[in-house]
Amino acid sequence: MQVLDTPLRDVKLIQPQRFGDSRGWFAEVFNQSTFKNAGIPSQFVQDNQSFSVKGVLRGLHYQLGKPQGKLIRVLSGHIWDVAVDLRQDSPDFGKWAGFHLKTQSLDDDLQLLWIPEGFAHGFLVLSDTAEVLYKTTNLYFPIGERSITWNDPTLAIAWPLEALNGNLPSVSPKDALGKRFLGADLPPVEATTTRM
Repeated sequence: MQVLDTPLRDVKLIQPQRFGDSRGWFAEVFNQSTFKNAGIPSQFVQDNQSFSVKGVLRGLHYQLGKPQGKLIRVLSGHIWDVAVDLRQDSPDFGKWAGFHLKTQSLDDDLQLLWIPEGFAHGFLVLSDTAEVLYKTTNLYFPIGERSITWNDPTLAIAWPLEALNGNLPSVSPKDALGKRFLGADLPPVEATTTRM
């Protein structure tokens, strides 16, 4: 397994080793011991899976009180996944990074994305459909659920909207009511320490 740095400190791309032949391939995508030895949290309490059509944008989500770290994998399709650092004591506070995550062919590396607690997360579906699976380090906590609007002018995320042929992303009514970054309830400093 390779663990690759990204433009945001503590956000990692993970490439599990894959073993393949003419029949297909096999990969160990999660091993508690391997993750722990690589410095990535190895305790997950919930698995979530979503199915979305092209143009759906989910996010930017985060939780107060019970922050979630997320280990993200695309099972089918192609998404552009975004992480935003909300840790007020981080040198990367308010910065974002985007990642093309998609179903892997025999020639591509298998990739997972690790986003620690203290980050907002969202993704835009670029293929006709996409299925996304992610593990979380904390349970869903409705009272603490928060959202920042996808097109926040301060964050100025460069979503690849050209892939939507002139259409705007499709967002849920709840996400449409997301706060702007400058007015959002942000995680307190002590709540954004990454757990191992």
